[in-house]
Amino acid sequence: MITLTGKSVRHCDGVTRRAAVMAGATGLAGLSLVDVLRAESSSGAGSSQKSVINIHLDGGPPQLDTIDMKMSAPSEIRGEFFPIQTSLPGFQICELMPRVASIADRFAFVRSLVGSAGRHDGFQCQSGFHYKALESMGGRPAMGSVVSKLLGRADDVAPPFVDLMLGRPLVRNSARPGFLGPSHKPFRPDISSMFHRQLEQGMQGELKRLGADHSVSMKLNEQLSLARLESRADLLGGLDRIRRKVDASGMMDAMDAFNEQAVSILTSGRFAEALDLQSEEPRVLRRYTSPAMPEAFQFTTAEGGEAPQKFLLARRLIEAGVRCVSVSISDFDTHSSNFPRMRALLPIVDHGLHALVTDLEERGMLDDVTIVVWGEFGRTPRIDPKTGGRHHWPRVGPAILAGGGLRTGQIIGATDRTAGTAVSRPVHYKDVMATLFERIGIDARNTTIIRDGLSTCSMKVSQWLRLFDEHRR
Repeated sequence: MITLTGKSVRHCDGVTRRAAVMAGATGLAGLSLVDVLRAESSSGAGSSQKSVINIHLDGGPPQLDTIDMKMSAPSEIRGEFFPIQTSLPGFQICELMPRVASIADRFAFVRSLVGSAGRHDGFQCQSGFHYKALESMGGRPAMGSVVSKLLGRADDVAPPFVDLMLGRPLVRNSARPGFLGPSHKPFRPDISSMFHRQLEQGMQGELKRLGADHSVSMKLNEQLSLARLESRADLLGGLDRIRRKVDASGMMDAMDAFNEQAVSILTSGRFAEALDLQSEEPRVLRRYTSPAMPEAFQFTTAEGGEAPQKFLLARRLIEAGVRCVSVSISDFDTHSSNFPRMRALLPIVDHGLHALVTDLEERGMLDDVTIVVWGEFGRTPRIDPKTGGRHHWPRVGPAILAGGGLRTGQIIGATDRTAGTAVSRPVHYKDVMATLFERIGIDARNTTIIRDGLSTCSMKVSQWLRLFDEHRR
């Protein structure tokens, strides 16, 4: 349930938070991000309406069983699947991804993703950085939190950053605001009803512990009229601004942001409607529903045929004004039964990606929405003979990008004969993240991100290169 606590949706001077951020960013001291991120006013990002959909294959997808198959390798490495030809001449991917293969020209396939910390923490997929980066200062912020700080909400209604992740935001998904503080944490609606089967006990416990973070009511209390709601917001707006000045944790600012967000959501209805798939056309729902998996695999994974509808939610949220949406497909942690799990999971990913890309294209949105699909690492080339699984492999992993006006229809990087090491054009998580920033309208090398009360800290990260610089249209 969304409740109104703390300060108003407006500052005492009547200026909205978004306006304050946009107007005052250059005059405040702060921490830098990426090769000294500069304020939005100097980067021209404020007018951007572009967005990002970040799809996390939770657990780490196996490169050999997706987009980097090695059929000449020994059987204990190449595995059970066979490659199929894509729409790109000479490029093959796993037979379980025929829909992606048919529109491969809409994607860029990265076979040489490096820089993983090697642990089940999606922080690098959210920020590009090692999970311990700036730990003493609160940690690096997720991309969506950066977007929230620099760009605010697109229309002062929808939250800038929505997290539709599996349910482990503090462990695996790591969509954390970091040093930006709680006012820039992601908005997390409850989508637990979309899971195919009951979640593992550990995940149920974490969801219960997180409580309100994963239980959001989008309906206005029957006893609370719109007039009373707005009156309460005005009343809260008269509270003394000194609370914000003495609050070192950032919670007072967070209350401001949450109150503004609650009022906007409850009085607009547009964002809430985006989360209600019952309002979607049945033909579109069918488009985002993959065929039923074979009975033998139905209980191998928490994901089912409805899982691609998470991608539909992401599209609807982007249309409602959200700038950054995180989505997950779970159960890629294939220490055992790698191949049965892939038979269940890859068709879901294949169906969802095809539906999302073609849908965005038909709606004229694809050039404005950048999609990235990746995980926290790759998987071992050698198959475990005892478990039939592939284990953690941080040396190299796969990634897929689409949309955003990128030049697609290309394969980036290459690995050795066992897909164990990048041998050409290694691409760091930071490179991909810098590209996402650039696509949404933030120059990652020339923009400073600001937080009140913190002194400037220059973070030179010269290796942050914008992927596709030489390839853009």
